[in-house]
Amino acid sequence: MIEYVKGELAELTPAMAVVEAAGVGYALHISLNTYEALQGRKEVKLFVHEALVTGGRDDSFTLYGFFNKQERALYRLLITVSGVGANTARMILSSLTPSELCNVIANGDERMLKGVKGIGLKTAQRIIVDLKDKILSLGIAEELHVSSTPGAPTVDMGVRDEAVAALTMLGFSPAPAAKVVTQIMTAEPDLPVEMVVKQALKQIK
Repeated sequence: MIEYVKGELAELTPAMAVVEAAGVGYALHISLNTYEALQGRKEVKLFVHEALVTGGRDDSFTLYGFFNKQERALYRLLITVSGVGANTARMILSSLTPSELCNVIANGDERMLKGVKGIGLKTAQRIIVDLKDKILSLGIAEELHVSSTPGAPTVDMGVRDEAVAALTMLGFSPAPAAKVVTQIMTAEPDLPVEMVVKQALKQIK
């Protein structure tokens, strides 16, 4: 089983990344979120999901690549839902960031899911029902909109995601990092990302 591929980014399109590792070029299907995260990088590390399809005229073996474990975990959850295949799951993760998707599922926002190409009302409802408890158990549901409470300040999700990514790169787990960052930004929503990270480093456990 392949956990991740690390090497030189040989080719990059919005749908695929080719990573050369030890002389082998691995073609990995990616989401737009991962595509954006790979911009300007030469050396990359992509977490892998392997998909083997058998029983047809030709067996197929496909690799999907993800910039972080959170996105891969969400992908694996999505494909467990009836009616959500590999391409649909990738489409969802290309339309919503992992934090936005957690937010949508946790808040039961059918409208946002229906806005994704190929997702109807029944599938949107099924995703919410099937995954709401699971994202909580995985510790990736710290993505709830702080602004869902009337009068609460709006958190800049771009700054928030960048701060969480920085903390993750420094070795902290995404879930605790997201929780601390959200608390900081709720209290001081106008802080720039570098100040959020500095404060989080003092508070995170």
